[in-house]
Amino acid sequence: MARTALVTGASSGIGREIAKELDRRDFRVILAARREDRLRELASELRDSRVIVCDLSDESECIRLHREVQDENVTVIVNNAGFGKLGRFDEIPLEDELRMIDTNVKAVHILTKLFLRDLISDNRGYILNVASSAGLMPGGPLMATYYATKAYVISLTSSISEELKMIGSRVKVSALCPGPVDTEFNSVAGAQFGVKSITAEYCAKRAVEGMFAGKLIIVPEKGLGMVAKAAQLSPRSISLALTGKLQSEKQKNDH
Repeated sequence: MARTALVTGASSGIGREIAKELDRRDFRVILAARREDRLRELASELRDSRVIVCDLSDESECIRLHREVQDENVTVIVNNAGFGKLGRFDEIPLEDELRMIDTNVKAVHILTKLFLRDLISDNRGYILNVASSAGLMPGGPLMATYYATKAYVISLTSSISEELKMIGSRVKVSALCPGPVDTEFNSVAGAQFGVKSITAEYCAKRAVEGMFAGKLIIVPEKGLGMVAKAAQLSPRSISLALTGKLQSEKQKNDH
């Protein structure tokens, strides 16, 4: 039976490139996202794939996705679906932030729990939760909710990893924590980054390599991990002020 991977948010960006990387590694890839046309286009480029259209901001859709692939022998799960919004916390529409929390946090939580039970039962497999270097920082003024959602993903993934070690499981979980990546994320978030982005292809390659190597925190860019660690060790007020300044520059670059 072919090895099978599930990639959410596969219609563009990092998710699309991770799907292609797994295809190159002879996986059958199940592609999940909201935009069917994009998924069909990607599927036509892959050797063996399946398309499932779903909106993972809806809890019932997360549960349906898990149910629909129960007989697919899925051994790799990539929770990539997510988005961000740039702006002051009091000004961003509440409905936008709640949908962000549902997609970035709730969907990752539900799918990780449901699939982890399956993988533990088989004592094999990998879960890659796509977070961000933002989640390694103390916080992110002007992207407060986004930073908080990614911190949740990193904390959850780290705790699960330790629990797996405690029970002697061979299952591995990882959190991908890239800096700026050249994807549609920028336009959705309403941001233009003032620092150099890496390509989605490079990010995906490093992500898949790190996942199969069993790395807990995967930072694709050389040196960015040290920057994140320095931010964690700096006084919180200084780190927040510097991050806020960076986000302000994004707003300036976008206007």
